[in-house]
Amino acid sequence: MRLIGMLDSPYVRRTALTLAALDIPFTHEPLSVFRQYDAFAAINPVVKAPTAVTEDGLVLLDSTLIIGYALKALAGDEGLGPVDPRFAALDVRLTGLGLAACEKAVQIVYERQLRPAEKRHQPWLDRVAGQLRAALSAIEADIAGAAWLLGPPLSEAGITLAVAGTFIAAMVPDVITLTDYPRLASLTATAEESALFRAWPHQ
Repeated sequence: MRLIGMLDSPYVRRTALTLAALDIPFTHEPLSVFRQYDAFAAINPVVKAPTAVTEDGLVLLDSTLIIGYALKALAGDEGLGPVDPRFAALDVRLTGLGLAACEKAVQIVYERQLRPAEKRHQPWLDRVAGQLRAALSAIEADIAGAAWLLGPPLSEAGITLAVAGTFIAAMVPDVITLTDYPRLASLTATAEESALFRAWPHQ
């Protein structure tokens, strides 16, 4: 399988980390949806990162759906995270909160990088920042005592939260101080020190 997209995208990175954690072979093609738009469009005209291309040439979109396909069709009996239904539900909730945090941080980045300063809508930025803080506060409360997040086995929530933490710290440090969320900051630091995360760094 081919994975298309840059590792500065939290969605591309969580997909790469999940595939690697599952020992699913893939090749990574670091194409930018901005700087290499035409090359990306030649693979996927929608130009959405991440894009995956199966061995049969089928183009897949969206990190969650690509990961779902990998778990269902390629991972065999292996999975990620807890099997206890109580913890499994929390893993899904935390994954959703991590993705929401990524989405809000990305919205802030895009608003700043793609929209001229005089056209930025500060009430919208304030609303998005508030949603980001709400997601992080919920994460901080919910990961208390959740030692299973980083495994073994490594959970999807653990991957997503650490990716979100790194992306936020790197891209919107003036909006969010990650150390204000000490549990998430600790989880992020621990994950980033692992061999898996070092092999697929935020770039």
